[in-house]
Amino acid sequence: MAVSDPIPTARASNPAIDDARLLMRGTARLLMDLGITAIAEFTLPCGRRADLAGLGPKGEMVIVEVKSGVQDFRTDEKWPDYFAWCDRFYFAVSDRFPADMLPEQAGLIIADGFGGAVVRESPVAKLAPARRKALTLKFARNAAERALRAI
Repeated sequence: MAVSDPIPTARASNPAIDDARLLMRGTARLLMDLGITAIAEFTLPCGRRADLAGLGPKGEMVIVEVKSGVQDFRTDEKWPDYFAWCDRFYFAVSDRFPADMLPEQAGLIIADGFGGAVVRESPVAKLAPARRKALTLKFARNAAERALRAI
């Protein structure tokens, strides 16, 4: 592991770490199957960046924090800040991750590069209407800007 690399990356010589991009892709596919449109690396008004943010058909906001391994979870102190910005919060991990480490106040998704499954539903904490509107507008504008950049 390089000194500047605080979290080890996935590679054959490090089988304890999962590829976070593959976990994110599989989780995004799951969310789409559930009717939730997701975008990656969504910056919240508080300055934190969610791995995946999703918008459901009734305007519900979902945030998913992808964890590539135990060290990634242990060194992350920002995830509690996400609760104020979503109706539902999940961790997404591979089936090799010791899920009992993850807090009960979050939902749990087990994923791989092709899809995933919700194995523990997230408790629902409804956003205030003004915050929901602001987040929905930010989400829509962010998604539209990304779509334009892809042209």
